[in-house]
Formats: sequence, C-alpha cells, structure tokens
Amino acid sequence: MTKSPLSSRLADALSVTSQAVNTELDRLLPVSDGPDARVHEAMRYATLDGGKRLRPFLVMQSASLFNVSESAALRVACAIEMVHCYSLVHDDLPCMDDDDLRRGRPTCHRAFDESTALLAGDALLTKAFEVLANPATHSDPTVRCDLVAELAHASGGQGMVGGQMIDLQAENLDLDVAGITRLQQMKTGRLFSFSCEAGAVMGKAHGELHLALRNYAHDLGLAFQIADDILDVEGDAVEVGKKVGKDADAGKATFVSLLGLERARSQAALLAEQACRHLDPFGEKGDLMRDVARYVVQRRS
Repeated sequence: MTKSPLSSRLADALSVTSQAVNTELDRLLPVSDGPDARVHEAMRYATLDGGKRLRPFLVMQSASLFNVSESAALRVACAIEMVHCYSLVHDDLPCMDDDDLRRGRPTCHRAFDESTALLAGDALLTKAFEVLANPATHSDPTVRCDLVAELAHASGGQGMVGGQMIDLQAENLDLDVAGITRLQQMKTGRLFSFSCEAGAVMGKAHGELHLALRNYAHDLGLAFQIADDILDVEGDAVEVGKKVGKDADAGKATFVSLLGLERARSQAALLAEQACRHLDPFGEKGDLMRDVARYVVQRRS
C-alpha cells in the first residue's frame, strides 16, 4: 500500500475540521419540501460530499493564530467552501470544462441537470455572502464588511472568475510562465489568499503578521496549482477523483508543459518550503499550516 502524504497530525486536524464544517454546512443549507426542493438538494450534493476542505481548514488555522472564536471562524470557513463548491459546479458544466466526474462521483449537472446545477452554483455563491454579513459571523460590522469585500474581490472578475475566463481561452493563447502564474493566481490563488488572511481580518491584525499570511498564501497557491498540473499528467483518474490529461489533450500551456515534469516538481517543493518560512513570526502555532504547504505538493488527489 502506498504511504499517504498526510502526516498523522495533519490528517487528524483535517478530519476534525471536516466534520465541523460538514455539520455547519448541513445546518446552513437545510432541505426544503417546497417546489424549490430540487435546487436545495443540488446545493447539498455539491457541498456535503467531502473533498479535502483545505480552504476551510486554512480559515480555521489562520483564525486560531489570532484567538478568534471557533464559531465565528467556522462560519467563514463554510462561506469559502460554498464559493469553492459553486466554482466546481460551474467549472464542470458543458459550457466550461464539460466534466462528468468530480470527487469520485457524478458532477452536479450529471446527477441533476444543467439548469439545476447552474442555479445551485448561483445559490451557493450568494449564500456565502449572506453568511458573512450575518452578525453571528462577527460582532463588528466593519469586520463583516471587510470579509464580504475581500471574498467578493477574490471570487469576482479580478479573481477566480477572471482567471477562469483566461483559462477558457488558454488553448488559443501563447502563455509563458508569467502568464500561467497570473492565471493561476487569479483562478486558484485568490481563494487561498482569502482563506489564509481571513483570520487576520477577523482578529483585526495588521502589518507584519497579516503580510506574512498573504505571502504564505501566494506561495501555497502556486505550489498547489503546480501539483495539480503534475497530477493531470501522471495522476490516476480513480485516485484523483476526476478526469486527468485534459490540459494536454486541449493543448493548454501548464507549468509542466513549460518547465518540464522534474523542474515543475522541484519548483513546487521550493514554493512549499518558502511558504513555510513566511510563517516564522507565528512560531509553533503555524505548524499545521506548514504541514498543509508540504502536503499539497505530495498529494495524489
């Protein structure tokens, strides 16, 4: 049996966070017995099926660095997971990546239908902002407004959506490493940045400590994406939980196609260790976030 890249410490912590997030998502996304029941079922299908929960975990860990209450951090963790899951639902649609498999089971539009999947994604996105704006998330309205503004920026046209637009055109663009880096910083990196910086926002931290988390997130996001590109080349579809080899089939430039497999692997490892060093101001309190950085470049799914 292949050894898991997860340390036992990180595996245990991820499991605890995943269970807490699942419980809270189940509460925040109730079932319905009305004529709108189908879209609620699709929302739950898209969010309650597990996944790594890395973004919620990073929210919880960054919040713990500033002694933010667990209940507040959990709501923000669920909000970022709703946005992440909405993006997966929309990315999988026939008009986007046209995927049939996500997290090892049928994509939302295959399990339901395209119209329902589209609406479920829309509803998850808007629900995330409803959660952030609620006083239960933070007693300070300025902090709530900052969280809403930061997540809107991370997920909108200058963030994830803009990155997806570039990605849709990537096979017809002559992108170099700088271009791929910008694409991935927008499409993937912005949500990681929000997740890592959310704790500083909730804890009203400024200056060096907030910047340290921003820099950590920058390197973590790039390391994560390079690892994704590697998995698309040499991963197993069953283990990865989705179709592999799509980028090569589409003729898209990736970190692997531009750097080569071994150089890409080395670059991902370098970025992971660089991310860890950004956490030096937090001492041992940042150990689990360091574990995440090392895990993302070794994962197989």
